[in-house]
Amino acid sequence: MDIDKTIKELSQNEKKVLLVLDKLKGQASPVEILKNGEFQQEVEVMNAASWLQSKKLVTIKHQVKTVYSLGKEGKQFVQKGLPEKRALQFISDKGGKTSLKDLSNVLQKHEIPIAIGWLKRKNWVVIKKKNKETILEITPNGEKALKIETLEEKILNQLNKKPNLEIDKNKVKTLLSRKNVLKEKTLVTSTIVLTDNGRKILQKGLEIKDEISQITSSIIRDGSWKTKIIRPYDIHAFAPAKYGGKPHPLIHLISKIRSIFLEMGFEEIEGDFVESCFWNMDMLFIPQDHPARDMQDTLYTKYPSKIKIKEKNLIDKIARVHENGGDTGSTGWGYKFSKEESERALLRTHTTVNTIRYLYNHPEPPCKVFSIGRVFRKENIDATHLPEFYQIEGIIHERDANFRMLIGVLKEFYNRMGFEKIRFRPAYFPYTEPSMEVEVFWNNEWMELGGSGIFRPEVTEPVGVKNPVLAWGLGLERLAMLKFGLDDIRDLYISDLGWLRKKPLI
Repeated sequence: MDIDKTIKELSQNEKKVLLVLDKLKGQASPVEILKNGEFQQEVEVMNAASWLQSKKLVTIKHQVKTVYSLGKEGKQFVQKGLPEKRALQFISDKGGKTSLKDLSNVLQKHEIPIAIGWLKRKNWVVIKKKNKETILEITPNGEKALKIETLEEKILNQLNKKPNLEIDKNKVKTLLSRKNVLKEKTLVTSTIVLTDNGRKILQKGLEIKDEISQITSSIIRDGSWKTKIIRPYDIHAFAPAKYGGKPHPLIHLISKIRSIFLEMGFEEIEGDFVESCFWNMDMLFIPQDHPARDMQDTLYTKYPSKIKIKEKNLIDKIARVHENGGDTGSTGWGYKFSKEESERALLRTHTTVNTIRYLYNHPEPPCKVFSIGRVFRKENIDATHLPEFYQIEGIIHERDANFRMLIGVLKEFYNRMGFEKIRFRPAYFPYTEPSMEVEVFWNNEWMELGGSGIFRPEVTEPVGVKNPVLAWGLGLERLAMLKFGLDDIRDLYISDLGWLRKKPLI
């Protein structure tokens, strides 16, 4: 320990505590230090002692003790006597025996069963039946009890004279079993003790001087810092961690993704959670008998159970596309299209429903839009699946849009997200052709993060779009797991305060 350096870093209160301890032979309680030092409050003593302990100049010893005082019933017992003792005296005055009903002459109604219970437990009486009457007869133990002060009575009288006494718990056991007789309280007393290092500091000598412990604007303005000593700070001293408010890591990641797309010239769009099968499925050329439409995969709503389709001409076009391809050059799916199926209400299974509605309302190029929203699927919850999750959706609608442009845009997005190695693999999706999956290299392995492609003519031509539309849908939670180093998707939504506090903003 560097004694000179330590002395310089001591606060005024720390010095005062050390000097008082030296005066009081090396140890004292906070109250004793408060009385013998120039302190206003006990908290000043404890704060200074805590810092001295962190510097190994004192130790703080804590002693825990349990004390007792009288409760409401206990105070009445002191005044009137224990119910069983009063009953015992009454029986003795009656010649050593009396009937149970006669106890009402000396005890209140609620006290009688209490007195009988303790008389039997202490073997002070025997209970007999005589002519259908209950008789209480005093025992030799009862006669002895009348002549002495019982342990319970001694304790009650003792606590009446001096409350908050420390008493062996075994001695107050029976009184504690009675309701509202005793109050039990735990007290913690502290003793502050000088260490060898503390004594070395005192031997070196301590002097209390007027010094500045905290720089303020007023001290700088009036120039008093020039004439006073500024106490050095120990940058290695322990200080509790402080956690300010900040966005949830997932919300912060969404904000970052939103900023990237906006910087790349995209416009954000939003949509509703509840949609019709028509906009969510039929408009995207997903057949009405596709397995994804089953109750096992899609969450249908009860209220509303149906959503009327206002666009009558559009639904007729979509029906023809599904049945025979319409004017798209496709052969369609070859089944009879059901408008009733189209009206079924569901929780959207993807945010592409926002995209196709936007294209319907804005069929002329150019446009670059994206959305980040929650979608719902009937998934079993495990380490990689949730029934509710976020999807990052985007499209580019331009006259000269092509597959190479799509690759370039996705590469740029993931580069800005911090992924250097990116690759694309052929894939199949119901409403894009050609299609591809996007993978990034992370922690020495390739990870698939989403799908993309060019919308099929069956999707774009019914809404009046004549040019290529590049589209992609990416999983936010999978991306978050990579960025945050998580193995379980559920960790993103568990309120782990330790993780939330310590997780730095990305």
